[in-house]
Amino acid sequence: MRTLRNIGYILGLPVLLVLVWWFSTLGSVNFFVPKPADLVETFGEVWFGDRFFSDVLPSLGRLVVGVAVAIIIGVAGGILIGSVRWLRALLEPTLEFFRAIPPPVLVPVLMLLMGITDSMKVMVIISGCVWPVLLNTIEGVRAVDPVLSDSAHTYGIGGWARVRYLVLPSASPQIMAGVRQSLSLGLILMVISEMFASSSGLGFTIVQFQRSFAIPEMWSGIVVLGLVGVAMSFIFQWAERNILRWYHGQKEVENAA
Repeated sequence: MRTLRNIGYILGLPVLLVLVWWFSTLGSVNFFVPKPADLVETFGEVWFGDRFFSDVLPSLGRLVVGVAVAIIIGVAGGILIGSVRWLRALLEPTLEFFRAIPPPVLVPVLMLLMGITDSMKVMVIISGCVWPVLLNTIEGVRAVDPVLSDSAHTYGIGGWARVRYLVLPSASPQIMAGVRQSLSLGLILMVISEMFASSSGLGFTIVQFQRSFAIPEMWSGIVVLGLVGVAMSFIFQWAERNILRWYHGQKEVENAA
């Protein structure tokens, strides 16, 4: 029963929206808004074939690499900056300056410096995704319980052992919050980088469909992006439940008390 209820929660609103869409397009001849049946047929024809390998997989590859590198840089840099007070004071104005620059603005600059390559697209993703992880990690490290920190110092726990057993567990809830933000940013930047300069990928294909007035095909590409976002959300939720199992258990105990 619980499983059926969870499935109902997941599918309830999408089914309702599709029904509203279906009823609102009955008898419609609007060229720019396809009917659900037409979109489903177009979706299968366009994406269950060569385009999956030539457009979807390369885009997903760039997204995964960009987000993964951003997480590694953000966590490592956040731990270092958050642990050293003078380094944090030195770098904070510079970090705020670069954080305020919208990543899409960097696309023309990176095109000049790196050329129209996959590395440029990955760098665009990294340039936007690193900030939520970095800043959340810094704040998480700063929020480590001072009593636990003093106890670790008293017992001579330092170096990597302190990071592994004290800093990372204490900062992990905020790190995961930064990762959640970076995933949505990464998907947006993946599309933008492919719209600016690319010959393949989801962003490039959607723009090509729009320019050639292939409207159902364009909408089908948008649906693919939405499905990718949903899949990323479910994967993140699964990873978060496993990584922060102790944290959620602690919260349940506190709420029960």
